[in-house]
Amino acid sequence: MHALTNALKIINAFFANIVPIGDILWTFPQNFSWYANIPIIGSIPFAIYLLLGMGIYFSIRTKFVQFRYFKRGIQVLTKKKKDTTGVSPLAAFMLSAAMRVGPGNIIGVTGAISLGGPGAMFWMWISALLGMASSFVEATLAQIFKEKDGDEYVGGLPYYGQKLAGNKKGVGIALAILFIIYAMLSIPIQTFHVFTAAGTAIASVTGVSTDRTSPLYYALAIILIIGIAIAVFGGIKRVTAVTDRMVPVMAVLYATVIVGLFIANIHLFPAFIQAVVIGAFKPDAIFGGAFGTVLAQGIKRGLLSNEAGQGTITMSAAISEQDHPVEQGFVQSIGVFLDTIIICTLSGFIVCGAHIWTNSAYNWEVLKDSKIDVFLSSLKEMIPGTAADGAVSLFICICYGLFAFTSLLGLVSFASIAGTRITKSKAFTNFVRALGALIFVPLGTLCVLAGLELDNIWYVSDLINIALVFANAPIILYGGKYVYRALKDYVDNDGKRFVAKNIGVESDIWKDE
Repeated sequence: MHALTNALKIINAFFANIVPIGDILWTFPQNFSWYANIPIIGSIPFAIYLLLGMGIYFSIRTKFVQFRYFKRGIQVLTKKKKDTTGVSPLAAFMLSAAMRVGPGNIIGVTGAISLGGPGAMFWMWISALLGMASSFVEATLAQIFKEKDGDEYVGGLPYYGQKLAGNKKGVGIALAILFIIYAMLSIPIQTFHVFTAAGTAIASVTGVSTDRTSPLYYALAIILIIGIAIAVFGGIKRVTAVTDRMVPVMAVLYATVIVGLFIANIHLFPAFIQAVVIGAFKPDAIFGGAFGTVLAQGIKRGLLSNEAGQGTITMSAAISEQDHPVEQGFVQSIGVFLDTIIICTLSGFIVCGAHIWTNSAYNWEVLKDSKIDVFLSSLKEMIPGTAADGAVSLFICICYGLFAFTSLLGLVSFASIAGTRITKSKAFTNFVRALGALIFVPLGTLCVLAGLELDNIWYVSDLINIALVFANAPIILYGGKYVYRALKDYVDNDGKRFVAKNIGVESDIWKDE
């Protein structure tokens, strides 16, 4: 174990050299004094302007498609459709939700509020409502440019990126590699979340913290590795069979518990809305009091939760069986709404309602560094009495663990789909699956068992996130013209079967029938 610990420390030290690059990309051009000194504007990095601007632009160009066709998206989801070569729209939605509805719905929201105050929630809402349009565009592109791999569809960022770059294979391969790196570096983080959830759940039941060398942790590590491997090596249809069942359960379970607390604390709702709206433009001094900080935290954490405009959910959009590409766009935009407007808001209400930064029983300066502790402490403050503390904490920890587990399934599955842009060889697809399930998941478990956090992997994940944004944004801004044509085609032809040549695109999928 000593040799292992030293090896992991070397890995952590290696990633430390990469961390500053991520900081530069997230804060650019704030690292230049001439920009940083501009009032208000200088407190907001370019990445935030890009994400907000993209959402505004797509909303205007599509005449706010995310609202006009919201109901139609629900109808597409609930319509029974035979899937012959792909998976159903509902199954694809559940798979995307497996990635979106993750620990970020708890940790991300808590972190945004801890650093920016309640006002960060307001900017998360704005980013989501606008990001729904960005998600519509990238999902529709994924459908337009999807391809066949045996009896399944494949597609997403590497595919539409290659096609829109003049079908240059090097572009597709580069985007596929970038996504695979993103997925693999995110896997240890989600693995940590599974163990954190398990440890906290055990503590809530027994009242005793479990040591990381406990046999229970070793058993969990074995079960986790085997479970992920069995699911992902069974192919995308086996993964969707798992997520079809797990996502509704975890979402409903989490929502039921939090809605129950919401009802029990309904008297706090007016104060919650007031704190969010006022804090969005005039943040409290305890959070730094800077408008740019609260806005940046809301937008950044909103993105990392719902992933709109990042290109990371596009693989699930591509695999769906549809009659028209824009219908999957409608469905994917609903996913952003579910993630941020509903689930993140429920989490935000708990944190803001408890208001523990003003509670003398807590040392806020110490507590704020542990996001899960902030959330669980907030949860206890919102529970009437004390008898239900353990039960509620247990339920939330179960949800937290399920969120992380389904995120792991999504990361490995999407990486294998991205890998098909490099080569459709079954051996390579299995290699990518093995890399995730049998190398990086075990790496995460070993870090836990060795008592290490590998903090720098978390920061490097932020770097890959913003790198994907910078890669995906210009591609979908350029490719948007095909989406607008597809939307017009859908409206003019009353949703009839799509034919790619009608919008000036060649496709082996979308042909005359």
